[in-house]
Amino acid sequence: MTVVCGFLNGTIISVEGGYRVLQHPRPERVFDRIADARWFLAVDWCDRCTTPAGILTHDGRLAFTNPATRAVGETEFLPLASRSPVFKAGLAAPPGQPTLYTIPKPNGRQRQVQILSLEIDPRYGKVAIVQGIHGAG
Repeated sequence: MTVVCGFLNGTIISVEGGYRVLQHPRPERVFDRIADARWFLAVDWCDRCTTPAGILTHDGRLAFTNPATRAVGETEFLPLASRSPVFKAGLAAPPGQPTLYTIPKPNGRQRQVQILSLEIDPRYGKVAIVQGIHGAG
């Protein structure tokens, strides 16, 4: 039986020996686990963002950042003190529903990020995709 599922604007299908991502640049690429295919799509989604974006884990670590985040710096994009509240805000949102979080800055200005909580691999729990919002502070 073939399984087809959508994940972050991508499509994963089961094939003999694993899972394929239809949007993968190498169509013959087969992932051993569905979690690996989901991880690829999450990284690809972040990479395509023109604003800073990254994958935040439960322990406050940015497991992946896109080029825009690397250009401004991880802690400028998502200060260490804001990471736990950002992650919790993502978990509190309804499943599949992005939420906004306002990050206070030392100069009194504020900046907003959009958070989407995802379960990529059930062995490790949820992660949050965090994306900077254009024009916010």
